[in-house]
Amino acid sequence: MLALISGTGALPSVVAAHQPTPPIICALDGHKPDGLEVDVWFRLETIGTLLHKLVARGVTEVCFCGAIQRPGFSPLKLDARTMPLVPTLARAVKDGEDAALRAILGLFEKRGMIAKGAHALVPELLPQPGILTRTPVPQDIEAHIKAAEQVSIEQGRADEGQSCVIRDEQVIAREDARGTDAMLRGLCQNDVRPMPTTEGDPFGAAMDFVGDMLDDAADWLSGPVAEARAKPKGGVFFKAPKPGQDRRIDLPTIGPETARAVIQARLDGMVIAAEGVMVLEREKVVRLLDDAGLFLWVR
Repeated sequence: MLALISGTGALPSVVAAHQPTPPIICALDGHKPDGLEVDVWFRLETIGTLLHKLVARGVTEVCFCGAIQRPGFSPLKLDARTMPLVPTLARAVKDGEDAALRAILGLFEKRGMIAKGAHALVPELLPQPGILTRTPVPQDIEAHIKAAEQVSIEQGRADEGQSCVIRDEQVIAREDARGTDAMLRGLCQNDVRPMPTTEGDPFGAAMDFVGDMLDDAADWLSGPVAEARAKPKGGVFFKAPKPGQDRRIDLPTIGPETARAVIQARLDGMVIAAEGVMVLEREKVVRLLDDAGLFLWVR
């Protein structure tokens, strides 16, 4: 028996539709997947009860799929089955997002459930290497890729996002906790970074926010980055897994909305890592890019 530990978006419904037996749909509170009825709602504070329910229902496999915003956590909402897990969760959260995901995955594995990536359950989500569009890649693409791969390494070390935008061999945008679409929107307008909310340390969160804004200002207001960012169009969107990340969870995904955002940002095209980025509604993505004269290279 398979259970989907679901976030928002279309990916959970795609995975569910390709299974011979309907899976159990488990969704984090506030994260309803598109087109699916949720069988079990849960919170981080009640994950122990979720584990108990899945074992009781004979679940042997789990798949983490869908987008999830960093959930809040209230000790007052902890239930009895989750209390013993708090030290494990606390250590993982302290070590960063990837560590937290691995720790949560480990809780399922300790109860005999095998974790499977969405791409393992639906192999066609991973396109074969090659140029999928009619538009060819630019001759200077390798210089862009070299810069983007360095960003990917840096983002992996910092436990940050999985995509960036390169223009004139300069990084003009990096994905952060707001996600890919927010990064691309920021190229089209003066996107305002949302103020983070932290129950435990609001002053520290505010200072982190100010520090991030000052770092951004230093990048955008001086040097070759500013010159590249000031240009009205052009550039390459790049997306790849963070080096060393567990590919059973949080494998990057693009879809039609990503393609539309890249088009609106007036970029030249998209490069994604072969065997590392899933593509939802591939035919629609290719059609949108073809109509706009952009390229998609699975590299």
